Amino acid sequence: MIEQPNLKYVDDLAGDDMAFREQFIVILKEEFPKEKETYINHIENKRTKEAAEIVHKLKHKFNILGMEESYRLAVTYEKELLEGQTTADTKFKKILDTIEEYIKKI
Repeated sequence: MIEQPNLKYVDDLAGDDMAFREQFIVILKEEFPKEKETYINHIENKRTKEAAEIVHKLKHKFNILGMEESYRLAVTYEKELLEGQTTADTKFKKILDTIEEYIKKI
């Protein structure tokens, strides 16, 4: 089962500053879908080096969303992509789908 994203880190970072918290969420909602789409496009077109660059960006969002296991998978997957391998693609896409559903609800 894939771990579930959360906003604990964002809440801790923002403290009582609700405007900061909301701005952080807005940025996440704007950036994530574009990055997911870019990742999928690179994988479909067998551009593994470019996919690795997007995975590098996305893994930091995993950390922000409290998804430590997903972060570790992304670190390993980024290295695989740089070697031309896409073995973790299915797992990675499930993580992306989970996050996408979550950010639609926040």
